[in-house]
Amino acid sequence: MVNLSVVVPVYNEEKSIVDTIIRIKETLKGIKLKSEIVIVNDGSKDNSHKILKDVKGIVYLRHIRNKGYGASLKTGIKKAKGEWIAITDADGTYPIEDLKKLIKYTKICDMVIGARTKKGSKAPTIRKPAKWMIKKLAEFLTGKKIPDINSGLRIFKKDIALRFWNLFPNGFSFTSTITVSSMVNNYSVMFIPIQYFKREGKSTISPIRDFVGFISLVFKIVMYFNPLKIFTPLGLALLISSIIKGSIDFVTQNSVGAGTIMIFLTGLQIMVLALIADLIIKRTKL
Repeated sequence: MVNLSVVVPVYNEEKSIVDTIIRIKETLKGIKLKSEIVIVNDGSKDNSHKILKDVKGIVYLRHIRNKGYGASLKTGIKKAKGEWIAITDADGTYPIEDLKKLIKYTKICDMVIGARTKKGSKAPTIRKPAKWMIKKLAEFLTGKKIPDINSGLRIFKKDIALRFWNLFPNGFSFTSTITVSSMVNNYSVMFIPIQYFKREGKSTISPIRDFVGFISLVFKIVMYFNPLKIFTPLGLALLISSIIKGSIDFVTQNSVGAGTIMIFLTGLQIMVLALIADLIIKRTKL
């Protein structure tokens, strides 16, 4: 029985993929687990396929056309035989050797994430403001500290991925989705500081596009699992606003306007709908 499957998505990584595989193999030698390496070539247009088809000691999967980072991980996870899944990138940005450190914590938690918080990490400056906003939003909605929401170096139980399978997008939001989904559902998630290096080659991430996608994704996940977190503040804000406006109207006009009543009823409806949605979700989990 395979205990650990290391899944690596590849897209135009001819310059770094061989070194990545060598580093993974060397790392796994020092781990007392039966393991496998699953490489998913996501429709690369360079020489990645020519290189990978002759590499020994890996499970090689290939998309004929480019489907996306998340789609590659899903293909790899579906094929993986391990009880635990480790993921990393093929571009040389992650300290693959730190998998040894992360594996130690799998005895006490369900997911171990390599948080890119060590001094000197080379995260692109253009992404930092967007990632900070996403992280703060996710922390508010989950009610938990999240040092790194979308790190691509992590280990998690395969069962977790299967549980939230239908939520995973095909793009770069896979890691954010599984992080938030796990934390909202009270899985034990641990963050271990790691280094992050400068990428080999050009990144395919669009900061603006992915920022909008991340924000939308976080809201969808929390609304799916914990609607009260979003709707309760909104409903209360409308109710309080209507009471304040109604008091002012009554003092100044000796009556309450139709607009004030509409705001009050809207806030009340939102609160009721949030409670119904929360009850449905809790009943579904039983």
